[in-house]
Amino acid sequence: MNENLFEVLRAFRLDAKPVSCEPYGCGHINVTYLAVTESGRRYILQKINSNTFRDVAGLMENITAVTEFLRTKTDDPRGVLTLVKTHDSASYLHAQDAYWRTYDFVEDSICLQLPETDEDFYQSAVGFGTFQQLLTDFPAAKLHETIPNFHNTPDRYRALLETLKRDPMHRAAQVQPEIEFALARQAEMATIQNALTAGELPLRVTHNDTKLNNVLFDRRTRKALCVLDLDTVMPGSSLYDYGDSIRFGAATAAEDEKDLSKMGINLHLFQVYTAGYLAACKSLTPKELELLPLGAKIITLELAVRFLTDYLDGDRYFRVAYPEHNLVRARAQMKLVADMEAHWDEMQAIVAEEAAKRN
Repeated sequence: MNENLFEVLRAFRLDAKPVSCEPYGCGHINVTYLAVTESGRRYILQKINSNTFRDVAGLMENITAVTEFLRTKTDDPRGVLTLVKTHDSASYLHAQDAYWRTYDFVEDSICLQLPETDEDFYQSAVGFGTFQQLLTDFPAAKLHETIPNFHNTPDRYRALLETLKRDPMHRAAQVQPEIEFALARQAEMATIQNALTAGELPLRVTHNDTKLNNVLFDRRTRKALCVLDLDTVMPGSSLYDYGDSIRFGAATAAEDEKDLSKMGINLHLFQVYTAGYLAACKSLTPKELELLPLGAKIITLELAVRFLTDYLDGDRYFRVAYPEHNLVRARAQMKLVADMEAHWDEMQAIVAEEAAKRN
């Protein structure tokens, strides 16, 4: 084992001496290790990416507050991640020019990259819906914004317009249809942000990365256990979390599919996820229920705008595999938006049907 990692682990309150520490998982932001002690007990050690998350203290305050609150709401020790404190009772460690944290390993659990059945997708919805439900009375306004303006869609449009004005790569002339598609929907895309500001939607604790692989499942029952990757937990709207799950999980193609004929909304999977989310999260208000389909549309177009802005700006934010990669991503997301619009009445009917089952 790397001696530097051993030194880091010794700073945390492990149950025994660590004997191994190996790279673990397939995350892209933080560096993750699986540590094992002499007793056989396992832990997750993570080196926090402080380039992505500049306010590590604020980030860890968020995670500590949310996990400790969730601990009071569940009897299942695997129902929430458990931070291991340092010997100084801190939630993280600054050592070797880096920031580190440790979690208990969640035993007898599995993490899926893609659903193997509809039930897997349903259970991911139950996982995120339960997370939202249990945090209903958490004071979301007290949380730090780990990534400021992350889902502030009007601000994303401001960035697009500024980049268009500069046109540093001289690419704007070649992407007029995409620009027009985005700008034609600019007013509608501010709906959630405006409703939050006006108090028409409740400010909630949001996860902001609601992909399937951020839910742990019980290895035996395949039921959702808990939610992972709490770095982007911030104040926001439940519609963003719900919408991002739909964008990612109910699309018929990958987010960088070049053949746009393959991209659309899978209404069956839309219903599967909606059923699980609404079954688990009973606290959604009538306004939130009404705007659920719009949450999916807004989050999808917001990402399209971000891809388009980055393409116009010379691909400075998203990693690209080829020169047009961000443009391909933007087009795929716009096609998904267009297909949602084509099936809007059906999406609204599905939400209404699943909402009625809760009464």
